[in-house]
Amino acid sequence: MKIYHIPCLEDNYAYLIVDESTKEAAAVDPVEPKKIIKCAKEIGADLKLVLTTHHHWDHSGGNEEIKKLVPEIKVFGGTIDNVKGCTNKVENGDKFTLGADINILSLHTPCHTKGHISYYVTCKEEEDPAVFTGDTLFIAGCGRFFEGTADQMYQSLCVTLASLPKPTRVYCGHEYTVNNLRFALTVEPENEKIKQKLSWAQHQRQANLPTIPSTIGEELETNPFMRVDVAEIQAKVGCHSPVEAIKEIRRLKDNWRG
Repeated sequence: MKIYHIPCLEDNYAYLIVDESTKEAAAVDPVEPKKIIKCAKEIGADLKLVLTTHHHWDHSGGNEEIKKLVPEIKVFGGTIDNVKGCTNKVENGDKFTLGADINILSLHTPCHTKGHISYYVTCKEEEDPAVFTGDTLFIAGCGRFFEGTADQMYQSLCVTLASLPKPTRVYCGHEYTVNNLRFALTVEPENEKIKQKLSWAQHQRQANLPTIPSTIGEELETNPFMRVDVAEIQAKVGCHSPVEAIKEIRRLKDNWRG
């Protein structure tokens, strides 16, 4: 399995997941279809699937065009998310395959949108799995609670995604990492892992390189939204439960001007 980053719009990422044995490929949130098709041609990949994380235009807005350009393509999206161009609706726990070696598991991760889907991707070869988290989980952050509750975001981040193996690579929908880590330091100013990752992320961006992927293990150490089970973090934001804390940290982030 090989994964290619494709920068789109201002700070979005689309991705190509390629099964190296068959060269079959899936595009994740291909908002600029011509860029995705160009990349696929350059690497000799055969586009078969679109994996749409959620209905927002900067993620699903290329679906209708890519269907015209690649007529046989299948477009996956959440059952209750009204994804443009969707041909295959998926719910939590639905499984399907890409090529000969890649298995894809749909995980319902609501809050940013009601039907947001993250895609957990494993390969038969012995290598670390990957999860494509759209706008639910960012590196050191999470999406705004547009269509859901703090309890839903807690379940999505701290139960569903946190239960994946720690080496799982995290591919999210936007390049927000530096800002997210700077905010994370306001919550945990003494957290050395956050300081180290911020320094690394700043160097990556100065070199015009992505800060993605992270891993689930790294997020559990550096992402304040995934650390709300820690009593000290609850206390720092004046809360007595993880759900209260995730709600308060989101409120602080929404009003933060770093």
